[in-house]
Amino acid sequence: MKVEQIYTGCLAEAAYYIESKGEAVIIDPLRETEPYTQRAAADGAKIKYILETHFHADFVSGHLDLAKKTGGTIVYGPTAQPNFDAHIATDGEILKVGDVTIQVLHTPGHTMESSSFLLRDENGKDYAIFTGDTLFLGDVGRPDLAIKQGEITEADLAGFLFDSLRSKIMPLADEVIVYPGHGAGSACGKKMSKDTWGYLGDQKKFNYALREDMTKEEFVKEVLTGLVAPPQYFPKNAVMNKMGYESIDTVRERGVQALSVRAFKAAWAEEEALVIDTREPDAFAAGFIPGSIYFGLDNTFAPWVGTLISDLKKPILFIADEGKEEEVVIRLSRVGYDNTVGFLEGGFAAWQKAGEEVDTIEELTATEFAEQFDNIENALDVRRASEFNAEHIKGLINFPLDFINTKMNLLDRNKKYYLHCAGGYRSVIAASILKARGFDQVVNIKGGYKALTETDLERTEYVEQVTEL
Repeated sequence: MKVEQIYTGCLAEAAYYIESKGEAVIIDPLRETEPYTQRAAADGAKIKYILETHFHADFVSGHLDLAKKTGGTIVYGPTAQPNFDAHIATDGEILKVGDVTIQVLHTPGHTMESSSFLLRDENGKDYAIFTGDTLFLGDVGRPDLAIKQGEITEADLAGFLFDSLRSKIMPLADEVIVYPGHGAGSACGKKMSKDTWGYLGDQKKFNYALREDMTKEEFVKEVLTGLVAPPQYFPKNAVMNKMGYESIDTVRERGVQALSVRAFKAAWAEEEALVIDTREPDAFAAGFIPGSIYFGLDNTFAPWVGTLISDLKKPILFIADEGKEEEVVIRLSRVGYDNTVGFLEGGFAAWQKAGEEVDTIEELTATEFAEQFDNIENALDVRRASEFNAEHIKGLINFPLDFINTKMNLLDRNKKYYLHCAGGYRSVIAASILKARGFDQVVNIKGGYKALTETDLERTEYVEQVTEL
């Protein structure tokens, strides 16, 4: 028996590969199929099942393409109603894979169809449980993503989650390995550990939501504390996962189209496309195409695209470092942005060489900002409210990037704004959005809050916060 976790840091998402006697199972695959088909091929194994713990909201799963390419059967737990062929398992149903078995445990709460998969080894001993978004290390899944007005509330779901954990998961042996669907950094939980797997016994001891003496009322209150509206793309991704989507091969072929400067400009006008720039933040600030929006690829690229671009069907053109073009298209598709229509051949250098207009973002070091601080007005901290409330530079205003599109009316285009985040990534995104919306006087503070703490600027006293979701 082989069990492997395939972890994707950008989304803090864990897919799984299980193999026994030439038969394989994939649990919660990402959009692209190659990591899974190639892994099975290396073992000479056939993918028998594609197990889905629930209809994911934070990414588009690769279940449909993977099933078409391998002949594997898509499996959901009870109550799931997908718009495609799938096996809807009963609670407690046993799936045979080589010499091992996997038991389907219906664990509603995060969503109503949420299920966990209990793996038993060749001797029939409970070995590991794949909990999806039901149980994380240090936390449990948020119960507010599948509410139905007039039918089911987030409190109802939290109550179901309490029951699922205590009736299906906590009775298992302490030595059972917990393989969750996400790790720290995911918007699906608020106290997740940086570890990506652990033992159930440790969760019983240290996970606040598994306290032995906890009442259902206490659980509901604690789980719901700190929840804010989920990123706008979450319900849209859930619909795609339930209803179906375009093949990743078609999306990739359409998106990886090299366009000359002339063709790029024509497509921009004809398609009414959004132009995103995926280079390093320093490179973007030093020169970019006016009107383009910054989303650096080497960071939490996909979640920020999903948070800030409301239309999943919006045509997208992009600028990327050479060799990164396909990665951009794939990572966009992971969160449902399938309408990428090409990239600028030769990158930003080609735009410059063609003599096209270029814009820049003014930048200051943290030291320079500190030296000018007494004469500066309108300094914005674009970190999340929880980060700001935990600790910030006195005198700054919190203006979270998450809500920049809806709160921009609070700003004045005639004023100059100084922006910082934690390390310099989000502030460049914010600066690019403001520039595109006609705010010409925008200054980025390089190095963000981390660099500012090394200056003499006065900070508030640190207060531990409940992480926002």
